[in-house]
Amino acid sequence: MNLRSSWVATTGQTREDTRLTQTGVTTLANPVQVRSGILPGSYDGQYRLAAFWTFGSAPMTATVSEGRAVIQGEISQGAYPVTLPNSETLTFTPGHAQYNRIDLIVLRIYDGLYDADSQRYEAKLEIIQGTADAVPQIPQIPPRCLPLYEVLVPAGVSAGNGGIPWNTSLKDLRTPVVSLGGILPVEGAAQPGAYPGQYQDAGGALQRWDGGAWVPYPSALGGIVPNSASSTPASYTGQYRDSTTGILQRWNGTAWVAAVPGPYFTDNSDQGETASGTYVSTLAGRATNPLKVSFVVPPSKAVAVSFGCRMRSRDDLYAYMALELSQNGTVISAPEDEYGIYAASTTTLTASSVRRLSGLTAGATYTLTAYFRVVPNTPAVKAYFDNTYIKVDPLP
Repeated sequence: MNLRSSWVATTGQTREDTRLTQTGVTTLANPVQVRSGILPGSYDGQYRLAAFWTFGSAPMTATVSEGRAVIQGEISQGAYPVTLPNSETLTFTPGHAQYNRIDLIVLRIYDGLYDADSQRYEAKLEIIQGTADAVPQIPQIPPRCLPLYEVLVPAGVSAGNGGIPWNTSLKDLRTPVVSLGGILPVEGAAQPGAYPGQYQDAGGALQRWDGGAWVPYPSALGGIVPNSASSTPASYTGQYRDSTTGILQRWNGTAWVAAVPGPYFTDNSDQGETASGTYVSTLAGRATNPLKVSFVVPPSKAVAVSFGCRMRSRDDLYAYMALELSQNGTVISAPEDEYGIYAASTTTLTASSVRRLSGLTAGATYTLTAYFRVVPNTPAVKAYFDNTYIKVDPLP
């Protein structure tokens, strides 16, 4: 039987047994293997990856910082945990006289049990030197080897002429791994998940593996997409997001629209007047006319309309304010006295009204426009209107 165990047999437990049965596993690649990678973390908590951070410390020398990692072997070999407790320096060979080359800084496991050409049993931080060429290629990576950095070694560089330009020659290849069930901080290309329900933090957006793809966390659970991820494409009709303007929005299948439209409001604080006996939308003395507001009808197909003003005329003459409902320039409902507000007084009075409009077309845009008149029509008498407003509240 090929079943392995640890700490059961009184004798004969091998290093391979121990590696294969580690329960403190890191990010899974499949039911038996884990990903090779670096354990995240930094001293001050500002960075995802501080382990094995590398910088140029001399013309041809790089310093690799301390850290911990895990290197996965073949499926029967298990995973090799490694630790560099103190920083270490690596010295590069001078550049080729004519061509550039690409070297790799790697963590490498030598295990003579599997290496036919070696009886070494050790973990090494080392340089794999590439081949100088007009188009240099990355050198071949041996088994049980975790690349940390690519280093471009320009032609002709040496310690005597300034050495490797470290600011432009280093390419970070480090990838993180975390303990089983932990949320993986993604650095570099995202790799497939190992099981549905696995999570990763991809550039500040939490994602969940659904069995075939990484999907935004709110999409997976039906939550509200945070405004920090508002550029994330919608996943289904009915999904909600907190927009960057602070407005809750809903995906209607083609666009993000306000989840709760409105309220819609408009007003005019200028006093205006009219002597017209028929309804007019323009008041003399006002800088802007007419007073109108457009609104989008909610799924309920109903809205509550409030409107009002301060008005005066004469004790025997009535000043009226009423609303016209239109859609795309077509009048749906003309202003009517029955649904308007009115007053007959030389003293300025305040009047207002609320009316429910129903049976509208959900998702369509309508416009309400204020109209005014005075009755009866006496040329010498005018009606005055001030502080006019219209407010539309979508109804559930």
